[in-house]
Amino acid sequence: MFQKFNPKYPSVNDLRTKAKSKIPEFAFEYLDGGCNDDHNLRKNTSDLRNVELVPEYLKNSVNVSLKTKLFGVEYDAPFGIAPIGLQGLMWPKAPEILAKAAFKNNIPFVLSTVTTASIEEIGKITEGNAWFQLYYPAKEDVRKNIIDRAANAGYPVLVLLSDVPSFGFRPKDIRNGLAMPPKMSLRNFYQIFKRPEWAIKTLAHGQPEFETLKPYMPKGLNLSQLGKFMDETFDGRLNEEKIKPIRDQWKGKIVLKGVASERDMEKAISLGIDGVIISNHGGRQLDAGQSTIHALKNLKDKYEDKITIMMDSGLRNGPDVARTLAQGASFSFLGRSFMYGVGALGKRGAEHTINLIFTELRQVMEQIGCEKTIDLPKFLSQK
Repeated sequence: MFQKFNPKYPSVNDLRTKAKSKIPEFAFEYLDGGCNDDHNLRKNTSDLRNVELVPEYLKNSVNVSLKTKLFGVEYDAPFGIAPIGLQGLMWPKAPEILAKAAFKNNIPFVLSTVTTASIEEIGKITEGNAWFQLYYPAKEDVRKNIIDRAANAGYPVLVLLSDVPSFGFRPKDIRNGLAMPPKMSLRNFYQIFKRPEWAIKTLAHGQPEFETLKPYMPKGLNLSQLGKFMDETFDGRLNEEKIKPIRDQWKGKIVLKGVASERDMEKAISLGIDGVIISNHGGRQLDAGQSTIHALKNLKDKYEDKITIMMDSGLRNGPDVARTLAQGASFSFLGRSFMYGVGALGKRGAEHTINLIFTELRQVMEQIGCEKTIDLPKFLSQK
């Protein structure tokens, strides 16, 4: 377990390069890009890479364990698979592939409301061990029904998405016709023609759809009507009054994703939220925002004893996970890295990426002399 990966692709960068050669350009750019000029997307990773660790070499032995407790559950690693929308567009059956690998290797998989697998299907694959990320529905009956479906499928954690009060301005997606409503062009069809494996598998599995949302969609809905449906169905801006009834309805753990300020952290604590994921949606929403590791540095000392603090956005590999935990996060999530893996290697890609990141993280901990993930902050450089 956590030992085998394809030696032809010994880094996430290798997986990205391979995935780019197999996924149509419009779908790859949706996965790979940020908003506006991609400044915050790049800053997320570059700022994270400035975090340095100080090794302790003069020790008799180091017995490394990556097992990490989170909300009373012991996971085999301190990282999980972050939610991404439209995963089946980037590679057919991607969410199912990722959920299966996450369950097999005992790490959390987070299902997005707007990805291409249903709550119920992922619940079956993970035997009720997945997390569910909720885009806030504008209609009360839809909200209650989606939450009930997640509870009935056994999901232990509900993730409330707070950082999409408006859709990010993404020039590449607009150019590629992936804005709302989406529009396929001759250019996109040509890109599909150049990616025959993707095209054949997509044809075999069928056009990707918003499976979780299908019960609420009008029959015969076409692409030109999809944007209007999404606008009417979702209200992206959260506030205390919207969160309170969810807290009353949901009996499991609730995590608020997208927190980056003291004001939002204070509100989350006052509402009885169990944890937060410091996130900026992978740099896809606010190009002028701060990096996630910068927000973590500013928030963790004041709030780490009051609420569980996690982080996503900017992480790509095992050393990045070590940096994030050393900076004070209790847990971390990666999104693009796992999608690169599936895009590159199909069904084998999810487990390959898990094993790769696990191996990299273990090597870092052995190198610096850290036995437990909870001790990583002790090795943080104080420069």
